[in-house]
Amino acid sequence: MDIGRRAVRSTVTVLVVLGAACGGAQERARSEAFAASREVRFTTADGVELSGRLFGPETAPAGIVFAHMLPADQGSWYEEAARYADAGYLALTFNFRGYCPGDEGGCSGGNKDPDEAAVDLAAAAAYLRSQGVQRIALVGASMGGAAALNVAASDPGATEAVITLSAPAAIGALAVGPDTLARIEAATLYLAATDDASAAQAAEAFYNWSVQPKRFEVLPSDDHGTDMLTGNAGGRVRDLMDLWLTTYLPVSAVGSAAR
Repeated sequence: MDIGRRAVRSTVTVLVVLGAACGGAQERARSEAFAASREVRFTTADGVELSGRLFGPETAPAGIVFAHMLPADQGSWYEEAARYADAGYLALTFNFRGYCPGDEGGCSGGNKDPDEAAVDLAAAAAYLRSQGVQRIALVGASMGGAAALNVAASDPGATEAVITLSAPAAIGALAVGPDTLARIEAATLYLAATDDASAAQAAEAFYNWSVQPKRFEVLPSDDHGTDMLTGNAGGRVRDLMDLWLTTYLPVSAVGSAAR
């Protein structure tokens, strides 16, 4: 029995050490990505000031807005934003209203309100265009994905591509239905995990309701939103995102050279 307990304790210790090392590596990567960015602020149509960070050159013909999920903040997108900035895009992360992690995470005004997520994302896209960007992609996780689809539908033709990770069919009053998707002219890519059943079902429904070009893929994972980037399917998620943006929002080679 003592040997068994010692074996269990040893296994737990190893897992804790490995987990801490992995977490430390992720924090270092996030800090390095943050160091390559600059703080920006902009205001929504209803007067709420949002905080964000720009990654990449002062200006670029193509840009990407990254929208975070409900339990996260803009920091969950720092590494991806820096990666695409290295490939030549001007990338913008931002905090939805009411998200105020502080310090490097920034602080947006207002109160948290998923119902207004599309209003916030529309302001972020407008800000990126004000920096000289002519062609834009919207990339959103969960709540941010639902917001991205609504923004793309509100101004057909203004967005070149949309990528969603685990976007829901509805979160509060923020909903995505057939009428919304029928208005989108952007190339749409829907990603979800097999064990995230509601998101996987939504991704397939979104695909069926969308017009070409479109694609959906359900990956073997139990991760949700931006957690898919750091889970076991992370490499495949990035490959699919790279391929989609290279095809529909080309600026320079993206993929292994940008990693």
